Parts: sequence; structure tokens; C-alpha cells
Amino acid sequence: MTLDFDIFPARETVPAGRREAILADPGFGAHFTDHMVTMRWSEEAGWHDARLEAYGSFTLDPATSVFHYGQELFEGMKAYRQDSGAIVLFRPEVNAARFNSSARRMAMPEVPEDVFVRALELLVSEDRDWVPTTPGTSLYLRPFMIATQRGLGFSKPSTDYLFCVIASPAAAYFGGGEKPRALTVWLSENYSRAAPGGTGFVKVGGNYGGALAASREALEKGCDQVVWLDAVEHTWVEEMGGMNLFFVHTPPGGRARIMTPELTGTLLPGVTRDSLLKLAPTLGIDAGEGRISTAEWREQCASGELTEAFACGTAAVMAPVGRVRGESGGWAMGNGEPGPVTMRLREELLGIQYGRLPDPFGWIHKVC
Repeated sequence: MTLDFDIFPARETVPAGRREAILADPGFGAHFTDHMVTMRWSEEAGWHDARLEAYGSFTLDPATSVFHYGQELFEGMKAYRQDSGAIVLFRPEVNAARFNSSARRMAMPEVPEDVFVRALELLVSEDRDWVPTTPGTSLYLRPFMIATQRGLGFSKPSTDYLFCVIASPAAAYFGGGEKPRALTVWLSENYSRAAPGGTGFVKVGGNYGGALAASREALEKGCDQVVWLDAVEHTWVEEMGGMNLFFVHTPPGGRARIMTPELTGTLLPGVTRDSLLKLAPTLGIDAGEGRISTAEWREQCASGELTEAFACGTAAVMAPVGRVRGESGGWAMGNGEPGPVTMRLREELLGIQYGRLPDPFGWIHKVC
């Protein structure tokens, strides 16, 4: 489809001095750029009223569908300022495909890939001064869509939707800069994140809202994140927080291998996850998908068969796991510090994203 975006630059923007102070210590998701991109969908007109405009509030009726029935979805991705000065996106077409997978599951309209990517390009280009330069920082992008029909009837999907992209300068999610700290994680045996046939494989707010009680439990136990187990047996490892998990096997004198839980429809097909599965073999590291139980995790750590574990996702990139805790006790991963395979993969991935290393996969999408 062809869709032109109208451009309405903000009349007032954050002063340069204030913006530079924010970029020096952006945190994560705390500050937002001067603009946003919006467009609307209706049964009669399809996608229309596409525009770049000043960042600001929405006015929604109290009976708007999204408030009552949770018909919404989102994506998470980043723009990077490379060492050359170029500003790039990382695999935006994959995020577009996942956005539309979420839309199909939530009975919402799909956004054509070229329109999705164009919306990102417009916002990043207009707010390019917000892309930070400090190593390890980036501009986090949040495309999302909500149902905007007014009414409380629940018999069919909304007839109207709003798509929006906002942006926020971001530092490393868990801190630590060039060397991320190893996390302590809590095995959740009292809660489930997703069940077969549900929405575990898409990015919707209900998955995250429903996870907060377990996340609070993890924090009360002195842990950084919760590890989700399968909803049927509470035995098989699935995800960590909102990230995918990887396990590293490094036999003495042998070839390292990484394994991530297979996609069963209950966990998110992460973009970083997919990238690592493709990247690892080019570095002489075998990669695959499979299953691992909590008992196997503990036993393989004790035997030395399992040497490292890490979580990965857009926000955190790669977060090493140092210790595991649960109701029946806990154990350490190796010496509790980030392992060599984890760090090598992380350095290679970041090297591609920031332009320090070649991009053999064609993953980088230049904006300006």
C-alpha cells in the first residue's frame, strides 16, 4: 500500500543543554524525544492520517476498548549511532513481522512492513540528536497499537485502532557498561507466564502485567529476575522475565555449544535470540534449540557440563546468569561471573550493531 506521512514538527523542543544532560545519564525508558509517529485504522478507511508530530498525550474516552479488554500490542527495538556517525536500525523487518504476528493473534489489523519501517525512519531521522553517543547506549523505539473503539460490548474486535511509535534514549538495562554484571534469578513455581494456545509468543501487555506478581516475588527473594517454567508441569525452563534464555556447554578441549528452549507457542521468538542462533556458528560455536528441566540445569552445573547461562533481548542485549535460586535451594553458574562464550557472543553482536565489525548478514538498516 502507499501511505504518505504528514510532517508537523514540534513548536517547542527540549533545549539542547537539557537534552545533553539527559543523554549523559538516560537510564531506561525515563525520558522521551520531541516527536512521535501516529496513524489510525478504521474498517471504512483502512490505515490513514499518518503523521509525525510533537510528542504528547492522547485523549481517550473512558469506555475505549483497550482499557477494558486489553486489545493492544507493542514491539521493542533500537536505533544505534555507529562509530562512523551513521544512525542505523537492527533488523527492523523482523520486528515488523513479529508485530504483525502479534496483530493476527490479537485480531488487529496488520501494518505493511514498508509503512512500519518508514514510521521508524521518520522518527529516528527527525530526532537524531537524541541518539546518544556514549558506548553501550542507544535510542530505544517502542511501536505499539491500541484498540480505540468506544463502547463496552464484547462480541467482536474493535473497529478502530491507533498505531504509534515513541522513542527513549537508553543506557544498558541492567547497568554494568562494557562488562554486564551477572544476575541472580528466581525459579517461579507458583505462577505461570503462558499456556499452550495463549498469547505467550506475542508481545502484548497482558503477558507483562500478569508477570508482575512473580517479578515482585523474585525481588523479595533477593533476585533480579524471574525464570518462567512451563505451565503444565512446572518443570521445563522457558524464559527469563521478558527475555529468552541460552545455556552454554563447553566440554574440556571441545567445541562450545549454545542451546535455547525451543519455540512451543508459549515463549517469545526474540530477535536477539534468532540473531545469536545465526551468529554463533560463524564463530565456531554450535547452536541449537531444545529442552532443559530445572533438575537438568542443576545437575549439569554440578557436573561441569553446563558452564554458562545468559538471557538475551533488545533492552538488555545479553545478561549473564550468575546464580539460580528456588524454593528447593539454589546453585551457581560456574564462578558466578560472566563466562567467555557469553562475552564473546555479546562483543560480536554489539560490534555489528555499532559498526565496529562487519555485518555479514545484512542486518543493519541505515537511517541517516
